[in-house]
Amino acid sequence: METLKKISIAAAFTFLFIFAKAQNPAALQAAFVKSYEAEQAGNYASAVTSLKTVYSADSYVLNTRLGWLLYLAKQYSESIKYYDKAITLKPYAIEARFGCVKPLSAIESWNKVKAHYEQILKIDPQNTVANYWLGVILYNRKDYASATKLFEKTVNLYPLDYDSVIMLAWSKLNIGKSSDAKVLFNQALILRPNDSSALSGLKLIK
Repeated sequence: METLKKISIAAAFTFLFIFAKAQNPAALQAAFVKSYEAEQAGNYASAVTSLKTVYSADSYVLNTRLGWLLYLAKQYSESIKYYDKAITLKPYAIEARFGCVKPLSAIESWNKVKAHYEQILKIDPQNTVANYWLGVILYNRKDYASATKLFEKTVNLYPLDYDSVIMLAWSKLNIGKSSDAKVLFNQALILRPNDSSALSGLKLIK
C-alpha cells in the first residue's frame, strides 16, 4: 500500500510538472522554436518530441502542429488522431480540417476527405480551395452536375484561375452544355496558350 501511495504521489507530481510547463508561455514558445528548427532540418521526430514535452490535450495549437509534423513524418494515422483532437476543440476552425485532408489523402481515404470538404463549405461556403477539390472528387466520380456547381463558384470568384476554368469546361461538356464548354475551353487557351487539355476538349465539340 505504501508503495502504491508513493507511485501515486510521483505520478501526481509528474502530471503537475507537465501541466505547469504546458501552461508556461516561455516553455511553450521554446518548444515551438525547437520544433520549427527541427522541421527545417527535416528532423520531424525531434520536432514532435519537443512539443510532446509541453503537450496538453486541450491545446488546439499543439494538436494541430503535431498533426502537421506527423504528416510530414508519414505517420498518417497518428497525424489524423491529433488533427481530430484539434477539430473537436475548435469545430468551426477550418485550418485543422484542411490539415487533416493531407494524411487522409495520403492513405486514399477519399470519403473522409470529401466529408471534411463538405463540412468546410458548411462553415465557409465560398471557400475556393474546398469548392475546387470537392469538385475534383465529384468529377472523378462522374457526378458532373454537382462538380459543375462547385467549379462555377470558383470561376465566378477567380475567372482567371486556369485550373478552375478547365475543370468547369470539362464538367460542362460532360453534362451536354457544349456551347458553354467551348467558351470555357477558349478562355483556358487565353490563360494557358496551346494548352493540350483545352485543345482536346475543343476537338470533341462539333
